[in-house]
Amino acid sequence: MLAVAACGGPVEIEEVPMTGVVFFNTLQLDELTEFYTQRVGAELWMDQTDCRIFRHGKFLFGFCQRKESETCGILTFVYPDRDSVDRMYERFGSEALDAPRENPRYPIYNFFAHDPEGRMIEFQMFTGKVDLDW
Repeated sequence: MLAVAACGGPVEIEEVPMTGVVFFNTLQLDELTEFYTQRVGAELWMDQTDCRIFRHGKFLFGFCQRKESETCGILTFVYPDRDSVDRMYERFGSEALDAPRENPRYPIYNFFAHDPEGRMIEFQMFTGKVDLDW
């Protein structure tokens, strides 16, 4: 990527991928840490004592111990293929709200479950052509 320097000449700039973190308040930080690392397979990326950030592929999400929890929204974990979604379904078994299915409206293959605090989580793959290497 090229940019124009203050003196007018072009300079080479290293392109840095844009990232972000989605945070939720929780009453169960330790339980969620175990759930997301052991059950979902996320990595504890940063531990800030009362806030913890997890990484699942390129997805960063975090929880902060607070006096109230936030359970609105859906945490969606994207996989490259159907077999990976099916393996997660086998891992969650009866906790899954339904079996994985095609959803041609979006187009995805997915299923839903809940984390220990009742937050909705989704495991999906895109069935259409999507560049996951961005």
